[in-house]
Amino acid sequence: MSPAPQTLLAEEQAKNLAEKPEADDINISLLSEAFGHFIGRNLKSPGVTFDIDAVIKGLKNGAAGQPAPMNDQEYEMAMAKLQEKAFAALSEQNLTAAKEFLEKNAKEPGVVEIEPGKLQYQIIKPGSGEEVKPHSTPLIHYSGKYQDGTVFGSSEEVGGPITIPLDQTIPGFSKGLLGMKEGEKRKLFIHPDLGYGTMGNLPPNALLIFEIEVVKANSSDLNLQSMASDDEEKSGEKASHEGDEGNDKDDDEGSDKDDDDKDED
Repeated sequence: MSPAPQTLLAEEQAKNLAEKPEADDINISLLSEAFGHFIGRNLKSPGVTFDIDAVIKGLKNGAAGQPAPMNDQEYEMAMAKLQEKAFAALSEQNLTAAKEFLEKNAKEPGVVEIEPGKLQYQIIKPGSGEEVKPHSTPLIHYSGKYQDGTVFGSSEEVGGPITIPLDQTIPGFSKGLLGMKEGEKRKLFIHPDLGYGTMGNLPPNALLIFEIEVVKANSSDLNLQSMASDDEEKSGEKASHEGDEGNDKDDDEGSDKDDDDKDED
């Protein structure tokens, strides 16, 4: 008796699957190399240079279950000391670079020094509106960069202009905005002494370069107007509500009076 057609079809499909390599087979060699590359990328740290051959040796010994050359406490202490040393070296390097940049930049056409060697600006586009005054809260577009041109923040990231209370930002930024007119765009060059110094999440003693455009010299005026409008709207709603309550009360009194008249009749 010949096999049923369904059986022949099943046998043929099984044969094809056995002969055909799986499309989603994992290349463990390639994946291992990619994993090593990931580790290598994360070994890069400012001011720290690891011995790659020693790192590879440590990977092999660790994978083989051999004892570590340092215990966890020794490793953490040594790493903390290395990072502290690297931080100090990078701070000094960035401070020197900032000083040299500002000295050279002061000689560029159109550059004005607000504080010699500490704060400079260059007008990109003049403005003609109201000026930014001390203690105000201007509405601005901005872009912040490091000396190498790397952008670390901008108003575009949050979808539009932002308000900056001058009393709540770094000195170089607040002083650099003073006197800017609405519509004006200028570039600020801020020494780390008037920036974040060695504090914050930015590289220590980094020179900061901002491009700023003033949309409104003091947006707190807009906020006050908005609050006043809201209060007026709420007052109007309250008055309207009270008026409706008064009308409802009159209607109820009138209805009660009609009922009394009907009782007397």
